[in-house]
Amino acid sequence: MTSALVVDAALVLLVLGLALWITAARAAYGAAVGFVAYGLLLTLIWVRLAAVDVAMTEAALGSGLTGLLLLGAAARLAPYEAAEHQRRPGLGLRVLVGVLCAAIAAGLAAVVLLLPDPAPSQALAVAAHLPATGLGNPVTGVLMAYRAVDTLLESVVLVPALIGVWSLSTEMGWGGRPGFLTPWRSGSALPLLARVLPPFGILVGIHLVWAGADDPGGKFQGAAVLAAMWILVMVAGLREPPRVSDRLMRFLLVVGPLCFIGIGAAGIRLAGAFLAYPEAYAKPLIIAIEVGLTISVTAVLGLLLAGPPVPEPQYQRQSRRRS
Repeated sequence: MTSALVVDAALVLLVLGLALWITAARAAYGAAVGFVAYGLLLTLIWVRLAAVDVAMTEAALGSGLTGLLLLGAAARLAPYEAAEHQRRPGLGLRVLVGVLCAAIAAGLAAVVLLLPDPAPSQALAVAAHLPATGLGNPVTGVLMAYRAVDTLLESVVLVPALIGVWSLSTEMGWGGRPGFLTPWRSGSALPLLARVLPPFGILVGIHLVWAGADDPGGKFQGAAVLAAMWILVMVAGLREPPRVSDRLMRFLLVVGPLCFIGIGAAGIRLAGAFLAYPEAYAKPLIIAIEVGLTISVTAVLGLLLAGPPVPEPQYQRQSRRRS
């Protein structure tokens, strides 16, 4: 047995064991922490499968962003958790849910294991047509050229998701600042970290976006890193979250989708179809879309984690209490 096989077997066992532990965990906070660890293990598995782009997305969005959202939700729901345990569903319902989950897992396993050999793939077609886009990264080529409509919808749907979070605000809080990321206590090492780390994080985020055209990386991975640096600065109290009524902030939220739609519409005249690119200008146009989407996705991710707006007096009280 080779060392690589031992590593792969260990990762599989860890993932399965952690999945069972998360399912059985009764505390929401513990389950959320387990989910973050689960995502990091999946990141390692994707790296072992040579899918570096997917691994970066899993680490940044699947584990990082989603994990933070779940941890925040668990913290807010903690006061009500004991009451929920008292209304635990009966044994019959739990057994039924377990059987249905096992059936779904078995069906997915069968779909994967019963694929023909070799498995159907469009990899050769992508490789043959990729030079026309001027890109070196096939993942970016697929997302921005061959499945551009899907990518457009994925970027647009983030804005309604943020509006949904804002809709949780009270009427008095509308127009105020998000209240979840109020500054943490002063005197800790967090402000120092928030001054030292962001310059490096911003460079890494920009590099991921720029390199994504030809190497692993891209807008979503780079935006996740940039959003993490922005959140760190807000939590450390170096900058306040913007008001939801701020016009510049609202423009940044939609500039990426608008750029995507505008270039896509221009393709009708210049290349004969919506979201088609003239061959001589394909790469610059795709990079322009990636840059615009990076700005919007960074703003959306940061504000999603910042939560719904609260009235200004409440925000000031929270800031004083944590400081």
